[in-house]
This record gives sequence, structure tokens and C-alpha cells, in this order.
Amino acid sequence: MLGQRILTAIVLLGLLVPALFAPQPWPFYLLTLALIAAAGWEWGRLNQAGMVPALAMGGGLALACAAALWAGWPQRPPAQAWWLAATVWVAGGALALRGGPSLWPRLPRLARLALGLVALWAAWLAMSHARSIGINFILSVFCLVWAADIAAYFGGRRFGKRKLAPGISPGKSWEGVYSGMAGVFVLTLVWRAMESRVATDSLSLYGRLLEQWGLLGGLAALAFLAGMSVVGDLMESLVKRAAGAKDSSRLLPGHGGVLDRVDALLPVFPLALALLAW
Repeated sequence: MLGQRILTAIVLLGLLVPALFAPQPWPFYLLTLALIAAAGWEWGRLNQAGMVPALAMGGGLALACAAALWAGWPQRPPAQAWWLAATVWVAGGALALRGGPSLWPRLPRLARLALGLVALWAAWLAMSHARSIGINFILSVFCLVWAADIAAYFGGRRFGKRKLAPGISPGKSWEGVYSGMAGVFVLTLVWRAMESRVATDSLSLYGRLLEQWGLLGGLAALAFLAGMSVVGDLMESLVKRAAGAKDSSRLLPGHGGVLDRVDALLPVFPLALALLAW
């Protein structure tokens, strides 16, 4: 199992790294489009859509992303897209997490399917726009999510006492959330120190938020994004628990599905751009 997991990770990195650092953004656009389409199929299956409807959902999501690409939205996105995503994640996420796994299946299936597809489309558009801004910027967003996750894991194991959402993910604690935020603050200091000494192709998310919002406002925005990465993780766990599934699929041997790997990223990218557009 471990060897399979490592091999899959190597293959994914072998695809992602060259696409991310390519001179033109098109390889990254197309690779992430394919991954998001697969996540759309997984979302359909987790919400009781049959195989053919779920495949149609993945194909329809790919077409919606391709239409945005054809319209030039990765370079010049409509600001309304970020506010739509913010509404879905903040309001919809809060309601879903409050209701728990028992409430989710009772919601109209069409609404559940639509919410997921809108969130996935907005996440792809936000990632594509972040790549068009620059490598340093998009890497800073990725690393924010990864730092929050790693710090939350170790902080939760060391200090965790108060359960965050025991009915959804029993292992998560409030102490883990605060540790994740602290990890993001440390990363911000390190990144900004390096950014002031090394030439980069773009200003990082940390630099942009601190310049636009000031020190306290920028740190509050970063803490909010770290918290929303946890919401993304919890939302996918909620849907899987409601469906009685351990993983979103078996597309990535040893890792589960695409949604299992990108759940925390889905709210952070569009919300980061919404904060910058405020």
C-alpha cells in the first residue's frame, strides 16, 4: 500500500511540476481541467448519481471550464465568480456542517449536485487565474493549504482536546485548527523574508494581503483562509460519510480520489481571490 501510494505521488508530481513551471500556462490549465472533470464525476457518484449521469456531469464540467478558457477568463476573470464561490462556501458550508451527515442526503439532489459543480468550476477558474498571475503567487496559495494541514495534524496530535466536528471527522480538534493558523503565520514570515531577497515573477498571496489589508488585516485574512481549508476538508468528509464511502473514488491508487487530494484547496483559491478583489 505504501509503495503504491509513493508511486502514485511520483507520477502526479511528474505531471504537475512540468505543467506548473511550463513557459506558458496552457499545460497547467489542461491538466487541472482534466483533474477537475474527474472530481466532477466523483461528486456525482458520491451524491447517488448513476454511472452515466456522473460521467455526463464530469464531461459537462469540463466543457464549462473549456468555455471559460475560450472566453479568456483565466487571464481576465469576472469578479462575480469569486463572490459566488464565497457565498457557496461560507453560507452553504456553514449550513451543511451544522446539519451534519444526516441532513445532507435530505437536501434536494439537484441542489447538492449543482453546489458541488459550481464549487469545482470556481476552484478551477481560480487556480487558472492564479497561474496566470505568476508561479510565486500560485505556489504561495498551495503552500498555505499544505502548511495549514501539516501544522494542524501535528498540533492536533500534540495538543488536541476539544473535538471540532466529531460527527464528521473525529480526529480533528480546535487546537489543530489554531495550530494550522499558526503554521500559516510562520510560513508568511519566512516567505516574505525570502521574497524580499530573491527576485520572483509575482508577489505572493501573503505579500498582497499584507500590503492591501495591513498587518493585522492581512493576518486575519490568512487565518480565515486557513480555517476555510479545514471547511473544505470537512465538507468532503461529510459527503463521504453520508454516502457511506471511505474515499471519493479509486482513481489515484493509494490516495483515493481526486476530491480526497484537493478538498482543502477548493475553497481557498477562490476565497483568496475574493479577498484580493475586495
